[in-house]
Amino acid sequence: MRRFDYSFLHDISVDIDLVSSVMNIERLRERDRNRIERFPKTYFGMMDAAKIQSVFGSNAIEGIITTDGRLKDICERKVKPVGHDELAIAGYRDALDLVHTSFKDLPIDTQTIRSLHRIMMSYTDEDGGEWKDHDNIIGQRLSDGRIVVHFRPLSAEETPDAMEQLILAYREADQDPTILDILLIPCFILDFLSIHPFMDGNGRMSRLLTLLLMYKKGYDVGKYVSIEQMIYKNRPDYYDSLTSSSKDWIEGRNDYIPFIRNFIGTIFLCYKELDRRFAKSVGTKGNKTDRIEYAVMNSLLPISKKELCQNLPDISEAMIVNVLGRLIQEGRIKKVGAGPSTRYIRSEE
Repeated sequence: MRRFDYSFLHDISVDIDLVSSVMNIERLRERDRNRIERFPKTYFGMMDAAKIQSVFGSNAIEGIITTDGRLKDICERKVKPVGHDELAIAGYRDALDLVHTSFKDLPIDTQTIRSLHRIMMSYTDEDGGEWKDHDNIIGQRLSDGRIVVHFRPLSAEETPDAMEQLILAYREADQDPTILDILLIPCFILDFLSIHPFMDGNGRMSRLLTLLLMYKKGYDVGKYVSIEQMIYKNRPDYYDSLTSSSKDWIEGRNDYIPFIRNFIGTIFLCYKELDRRFAKSVGTKGNKTDRIEYAVMNSLLPISKKELCQNLPDISEAMIVNVLGRLIQEGRIKKVGAGPSTRYIRSEE
């Protein structure tokens, strides 16, 4: 029986690029926390599009597709799904909605995993929520219909106990403050995929579990930028990392690093994309106060009142002065210099 133990994450050795990506994720996550408080409407406005992209991306990875118009209408519950692919899409939509709305109330246990799978498969004729009853494979369907076998998972006989042991190992590591959540999550997901506990839908379930685990740990970028679609766009790299990290998995000698690196890279790309979308939204649609705040708070160098007036020509100097005064009073920015050379920069957090 394959054993699960994440204590190696105490002193895991990673390269400087991976460390840098983790630090950047934490920096961007903290920035988004502050932004959400200041610009809730901007973030809320991104959610519907991200959900549709997530439903598309996660299903498209498995070759489950429909037209863009039908996909949007199914996600918005305007039409009934027709055919196997649309039924699968509708199920993922429902399971994704549950993760988005109730992640705080969903414990990480086998009951939650089986319930999410049951919801995901509820529109199809396939049994949802039941562990596999015969052995299966991890593979990739190519454009010509051929399937490339990446890995042969645990047997059906071993699966129930393995899933219980996986949950126990995650809970133990989750209680250890020296283990980073952002490293633990991809290890859990890799092991889930390597067990492949269901006859169908394991890939899509892994992405639902990724969101659930991340949301519970405060990494909510997936609400605003689709992680599933980012994986879909870079799926060759995703499959390469899965293949590399699955080697010698049965024997417990696999290397988690390739999959961790791909996971961290994907999440970093999502946070960068969220940063880009926020800048575009606030810069073109935000009200004048929001645009002034954004210009000052996100300037890498001290910025002057004159530069703000030049960058925001449709906003009066009086309003810019008022907003600067309020931000100083709130302690969010500070003055640099005096008189005509006065500039403003974000305060150290």
